[in-house]
Amino acid sequence: MPTTTTLSSLNRIGIDESGKGDYFGPLVIAAVFVTPASEQDLALMQVRDSKKISDGRIVEMAPDIRMVCPHSVVAIGPQRYNELYAKIKNLNRLLDWGHARALENLLQQVDCDLATADQFGDERLILNALQEKGKQIRLVQRTKAEADLAVAAASILARAEFLLRLQRLSQELNTTLPKGASSAVELAGRMVVRKYGRDRLATVAKLHFKTTTQVLVES
Repeated sequence: MPTTTTLSSLNRIGIDESGKGDYFGPLVIAAVFVTPASEQDLALMQVRDSKKISDGRIVEMAPDIRMVCPHSVVAIGPQRYNELYAKIKNLNRLLDWGHARALENLLQQVDCDLATADQFGDERLILNALQEKGKQIRLVQRTKAEADLAVAAASILARAEFLLRLQRLSQELNTTLPKGASSAVELAGRMVVRKYGRDRLATVAKLHFKTTTQVLVES
């Protein structure tokens, strides 16, 4: 398996997602193509794992990354997410599908034979989905993949898109939709149901979360 040092000398695609653990908002998967030259630009921007950067800074950094690196962002809104989850009934398989889509879209822009992502599921599902489209790539899944600047850049683009879409949903409902899955999130869910009805919840939240039970029981 290539080390982070080895990867920095290679053209590659980094992939990461955001919104997986958030009750409200979309699931977003981003893929970013990085070369040794653009990696230097990312280093100068102080690109790193999005979990170590404030939300405000993430939104500021994303346009610069998009300018420097070819990229693809796949955002699965809550309504579509719930439809897919009802069919697939497995979050990792849904992630596989999203990763394959992001990779496929980016491979239409660039020629690359290596991708790296965080360890989360069965890479064969991603590769099989790509092969059906005639795409060939080697996928390396590893723990703490964000140590690779390509994956870190993808994590920032995915988080920025998640934050912007969550803000848009909050504005549509005139209700703050918090990040994560907490008591504050449950309260916001109950407010959505009281103001707009149960059906509206499916357009802003990931219904398979246990949070839904708490929201509906107390609404």
